[in-house]
Amino acid sequence: MPQVLEFKLPDLGEGLTEAEIVRWLVEVGDVVAIDQPVVEVETAKAMVEVPCPYGGVVTARFGEEGAELPVGAPLLTVAVGSAEEDRAEVPSAAGVAETESSGNVLVGYGTGAPRARRRRVRPEAISASAAAAVVAPDVPRPVSAVVPEVVPGPVAVVSPLVRKLARQHDLDLRQLTGSGPDGLILRADVESAIRAAADGKAGRAAAASAPISPAVSATAQVSASASVPVSSSAAVERIPLRGVRGAVADKLARSRREIPDATCWVDADATELMAARAAMNGAGGPSAGPKVSVLALLARICTAALARFPELNSTVDLEAREIVRLPAVHLGFAAQTERGLVVPVVRDAQARNAESIGVEIGRLTEAARTGTLTPAELTGGTFTLNNYGVFGVDGSTPIINHPEAAMLGVGRIVAKPWVHRGELAVRQVVQLSLTFDHRVCDGGTAGGFLRYVADCVEQPALLLRTL
Repeated sequence: MPQVLEFKLPDLGEGLTEAEIVRWLVEVGDVVAIDQPVVEVETAKAMVEVPCPYGGVVTARFGEEGAELPVGAPLLTVAVGSAEEDRAEVPSAAGVAETESSGNVLVGYGTGAPRARRRRVRPEAISASAAAAVVAPDVPRPVSAVVPEVVPGPVAVVSPLVRKLARQHDLDLRQLTGSGPDGLILRADVESAIRAAADGKAGRAAAASAPISPAVSATAQVSASASVPVSSSAAVERIPLRGVRGAVADKLARSRREIPDATCWVDADATELMAARAAMNGAGGPSAGPKVSVLALLARICTAALARFPELNSTVDLEAREIVRLPAVHLGFAAQTERGLVVPVVRDAQARNAESIGVEIGRLTEAARTGTLTPAELTGGTFTLNNYGVFGVDGSTPIINHPEAAMLGVGRIVAKPWVHRGELAVRQVVQLSLTFDHRVCDGGTAGGFLRYVADCVEQPALLLRTL
């Protein structure tokens, strides 16, 4: 006899307490295998596919796409029967045993069973005892318990921001033709459809408000319009602070509240650094390996500077009133994505050369762009490098990424007049700014760190001592 089991939103780790449903991967009536992903959720850290530890027939789902659920809230219910009953109902769903489950809830930590092909079971095929268990008083009413007649196909959308924007404006993505590669639906496609829908509504409203009879006098029209107040401003838009944006807001507010930060900055001549990079990437031809980026070189300079000034690779334990110096440099770098600002972390950067750091930065940047960074890749940083020069600005006073002790900001590298060897010349100049926690060190240490970084930018040969 089938038994209905309830699967709740699991603890996804890293202190996360809630998640937003981005996309359901199964419908009511589908047969699922043990550890098969059933829903895609977005947390404050990353996008995660959540597998169900039970194998059987989905009898109910809880929560619509876009809904935010706390950890422990019901996700779905599954009717689990004996292996003989499952084979009788659905021959291909072999191996589903009564109350059998993996006990795992995260992708990559399951039993390794292959994902079963999705099968739809007619509602009448579920036994009466299973149906009775679904509507029992101790099980909440599902948001959607009706099997749709038409199963929608996949939508060519990669960005969760595009999906969210479409949901906010009640736009059916399946009615759009994407302008991206292979028909990929881009944000511009959604915004264009939203504008078209708004123009259509405005036209219908104008037609509905046209005078019914031409006999109405101009005086009467002016009097009527004067009696109705007209707002000169557009409707106020409210954007929820949740997901990545909410996590960033909380962290920045906590940093400003708890950390007594200070900023120092210096202009540096980066001409020799750019020449060294060109020489590195030009040596050896096509077989020389991946190109070394400016960000990778700056990251390697940071690890060398932190070896000389370990005070800045630390954190503050408020309860113990201690400064905790950290042995490894887990270097975070700020990356702007469609989901918002994220800070992927290069682990053990102090043990990597510039090429290795560059490869890892490239991998993490691509994962950030596609929204596939894991929570582990977004946490545990000890020092952050922020290249805001990509936005075309020279300087900034960055906010420290709590609970770290410092952040190095890098402006754009731009040609400027500069005194070089006693003569005025046009050089490639960059502004470097260091925001640091004044509790972990004084200005002398922070200035020494920043000066060493600037010296390495101006004279890259200084790094040969530490390579």
